[in-house]
Amino acid sequence: MSKPKQKQKARRLLVQALYSWDVGGTDLIGIEAEFHVDNDMAKVDTQLFHDILFGVPKHLADIDTCYGPHLDRENAELDPVSRAVLRIATYEMLYSIEVPYKVVINEGVNLAKTYGPTDAYKFINGVLDRVAMEKRGIEVAANKRN
Repeated sequence: MSKPKQKQKARRLLVQALYSWDVGGTDLIGIEAEFHVDNDMAKVDTQLFHDILFGVPKHLADIDTCYGPHLDRENAELDPVSRAVLRIATYEMLYSIEVPYKVVINEGVNLAKTYGPTDAYKFINGVLDRVAMEKRGIEVAANKRN
């Protein structure tokens, strides 16, 4: 199993885990334990899953403040799936600098296509593009030159 596939599986599970946390308010340790029991974690990047599951709530204010100005509505009005996808991608944009911004955006768009409401991926793509320009401007500019 390739590392990128394990990371993709972790992100898919994270959408569900962060949805649970956001909507149900379940504690993170309980959510993580439940996912380890209910899913075959052998094919999942469990370190990435753990880091983002605990990292998003830890840095929630920074994450929501980062993508919030680029929304066309209040954060609270977003559907919980789109909010989970934006939080995962924004977390990676801010705290996983080793992941290229294009990969972060692409993964976010794919998660939105799979789990989000119809056409949510277009909205998410636009928001993440603006977050990338703001937080990874040097990387974006360097990419445009190549």
